[in-house]
Amino acid sequence: MSRVFIHGWGAVSPAGWGCEALEQAMFAGTPLPEQEVTRPGRAEPLRVRRVPAPATRPAFLAHPRLRRTSPITHFAVAAACEALGTNAVQVAAGEVRLGIIFCAFTGCVGYSRRFYDETLRDPATASPLVFPETVFNAPASHLAAFFGTTAVNYTLVGDQGEFVKALALAADWLLAGRVDGCLVVGAEETDWLSADALRLVAPSVIAAEGAGAVYLRCDPGPVELCAVTEPQLFTQTRGRQEAVRNTRAQLAGWPEPDVWLGADECDLATAPVGMPHGARRLSLAAMLGEGLGAASAWQMVLASAMLSSGGASRAVIEVVGSNEQAVAAMLRSA
Repeated sequence: MSRVFIHGWGAVSPAGWGCEALEQAMFAGTPLPEQEVTRPGRAEPLRVRRVPAPATRPAFLAHPRLRRTSPITHFAVAAACEALGTNAVQVAAGEVRLGIIFCAFTGCVGYSRRFYDETLRDPATASPLVFPETVFNAPASHLAAFFGTTAVNYTLVGDQGEFVKALALAADWLLAGRVDGCLVVGAEETDWLSADALRLVAPSVIAAEGAGAVYLRCDPGPVELCAVTEPQLFTQTRGRQEAVRNTRAQLAGWPEPDVWLGADECDLATAPVGMPHGARRLSLAAMLGEGLGAASAWQMVLASAMLSSGGASRAVIEVVGSNEQAVAAMLRSA
């Protein structure tokens, strides 16, 4: 039976641009500093963790498709470039059929707020140049144009679990021979609109932005994607705790992992129900903030980096989404 491997990964986060910055921030043991954003009509500012400005202007911004794009696209392209590495040359030459799966929760919220704000104030002044950047699949379109691929391209919209489900979809494409390689990208941008919405449902959580990406192929690579569980949906009869137990039960037949990357420690749904006692637990949300669409992508990037460097031999990525599902993936070093 064919297997699926992770060949590359990349990240943009409040820690900075690149996977190395993400790793350093996670193992420094100190939560990253917060910034404040103002919400019209509200005196108290909102707390967020934003991506710092890059040390130098990224070369990819010179591409014609990226001149007017929003931050979420910049984050996605940067993470994807790091994940693809030199493989991008083969894609551009038409030697690799590259599939793309882009995942988001709130999506292009910055331009969406701007466009509808202009429309409500005076419809005659609403910019038609802004509207194309408000749709959920805009970043995926820009990714395909930037890398020069015409292969299958999907955008998945949902809670934090969509990225893990996207890994299973990418594996299906690869094993079916639809693509030679597949980029799975999760990204988010911070705006007062989304930060305020998060405050209403989780006042103690700090909104964060950025992106994470992994590049998957069937030929051997440094990290193997072993399994992705069936998503366990939250329903009227099945709460978050039960969904988590069912997800972990699906991993019972696998050897115990060395590291368990999960949601925030304060989430009761991630209490150690069936979790291996010897596994090292890491919470990215505690250090970086709640990345929404980028959250599980950061988990995957960190796990891949640890497995490839010998920091662990097996890892579980567990995601308990905000409003939809619990889902998990098992990885091992190859």
